[in-house]
Amino acid sequence: MNLILGKILSKRTILYNKHIDLGGRLIDFGGYVLPLYYSSIFEEHNAVRNSAGLFDVSHMCEYIISGSNAEKFIQNITVNDISSLKYGGVQYSLMCNHNGGIIDDILIYKKKDCFMFVLNAGNSEKKLEWIKSFLIKNVKIEDVSNITGLIALQGPNSREILKLIMGSEFKRISYYNFIETTIDDKKVILSRTGYTGELGFEIYSHKNDISYIWDKIITFGENFCLVPAGLGCRDTLRTEMNYMLYGNDIDQSTNPIEAGLGWVTKLKKDDFIGKVAISNQKKDIKRKLVPILMEDNAIPRKNYSIFKGDKLIGVITSGTMSPSLSTGIGMGYVLTDFSDVNNTIQVDIRGKLKSGTIIKGPFYKYGSLKD
Repeated sequence: MNLILGKILSKRTILYNKHIDLGGRLIDFGGYVLPLYYSSIFEEHNAVRNSAGLFDVSHMCEYIISGSNAEKFIQNITVNDISSLKYGGVQYSLMCNHNGGIIDDILIYKKKDCFMFVLNAGNSEKKLEWIKSFLIKNVKIEDVSNITGLIALQGPNSREILKLIMGSEFKRISYYNFIETTIDDKKVILSRTGYTGELGFEIYSHKNDISYIWDKIITFGENFCLVPAGLGCRDTLRTEMNYMLYGNDIDQSTNPIEAGLGWVTKLKKDDFIGKVAISNQKKDIKRKLVPILMEDNAIPRKNYSIFKGDKLIGVITSGTMSPSLSTGIGMGYVLTDFSDVNNTIQVDIRGKLKSGTIIKGPFYKYGSLKD
């Protein structure tokens, strides 16, 4: 029996019927109807850690940015240095407002004659309007989200599955790189990226072809213990890796420095939107996003308060029970004076203070990410 939870909106990915057929338990996420899980979050999580899982992430937004001034334009609206990106490379970056607040975290793909932006689904129209508001001469922006399908094959067996499917067409790809190739006669971008901490690939194709590719992977993946995987385990997997979720851990009220994203924020490059504010924020970091390992199976949840003794020092932004570690884990912002690794804190969980320790992330350190 298929159960749909919560308010259902009209947006469905091209794979909606696949999720129904597979018995997916569906929820609304980012304005799309997507599977929370098919069998169980725990089972799907462990499959990705030990074998392979296949995710529908077609709700993401894709924009093509082209023209002779495309690089100059991108340098202005993102914090990372796009000039260092070569053809076939992928870059993680941020778009920030003039106050240094994070508008979105994004992936940028350097193609032969253009760039591709991949953004989170939420508030897509407002983000596109913001991007276009800084448009300069000889730059074109094309929203291809409605014609693009995106699936993520993740897990230590993912490469072997693709080898079996693609044969001689399969080429080994370095982490954070991509190739433009085909699966049978279907054109795809095969990207060595993911959100799980495991070896994995994200596969972009025309929406009319993505169902064929999904079915092919499901069929060939059976011998490798592949399972379809939903949003539930996507969240537990990313939390174990200390990966941020926009809307939880970062948003326009947070800046890259306090979020631990100074490594993608190139303050030495020419002026970009938010540079002045971020430079000033770096001089006086009032709080930091930290990973917290809980004791006694206590599970922290978003908006739970963090204490040191009687002093309120922060708030949880993401939290879950870790299937890999069998304990509660979370992330949260705490005052800088209390952010050191090994510092013990307490989280208010339904009126009871539960102990935890700030650690050096990630929580899960045994993934096949860079194999």
